[in-house]
Amino acid sequence: MANNKEKTYWPHMILGFFILGISLGYWTIKSASSMPVQESNNFMMKYQSADLNINEIMEKKVLFDKQYTIELSGKETMVLEDENRHSKRLQADPVKLTLGANDFTYLVTRKNGSIVADANVSFLLTRPHTREDDLMIESVPYSSGEYLIKDINITKPGRYTLQLRAKVGDAIGYSEIEAYLKP
Repeated sequence: MANNKEKTYWPHMILGFFILGISLGYWTIKSASSMPVQESNNFMMKYQSADLNINEIMEKKVLFDKQYTIELSGKETMVLEDENRHSKRLQADPVKLTLGANDFTYLVTRKNGSIVADANVSFLLTRPHTREDDLMIESVPYSSGEYLIKDINITKPGRYTLQLRAKVGDAIGYSEIEAYLKP
């Protein structure tokens, strides 16, 4: 019988790949679990509710859009010439926010121009990609032909979204406007 003195490294290489695979799997799970997951709040509700009832939501929105309009009034906007120049999709200029107390005035009108006084209006101030700083006002008061949201305190600079939901009878309309507070 021949004496085989050559060393083989296959068992060491297999063990090394096994340890490398376990290490990379552990690192992937640890990295993924450390990132917070934020729920979407489209249509001012949880994603699951919006997903289950999207057909009904869209029908009510179309019904609202045929008869009514929602408009934010009295707010200054920031001009984004650079972004609109290089973008394939035209973007609306965001509302300019101020540090501290902010007021928002919304008008809900019929297509013929008459003001709707009996709408059930809700307001949500949110930041994109997080629900941490959300501020929800369930019932916005009506006064002198306007729906007025007063004294919203904004302290963190950055992007915000102003969302409004107006319900008139069976019709429900939504307004979503980008806003920005400069640092």
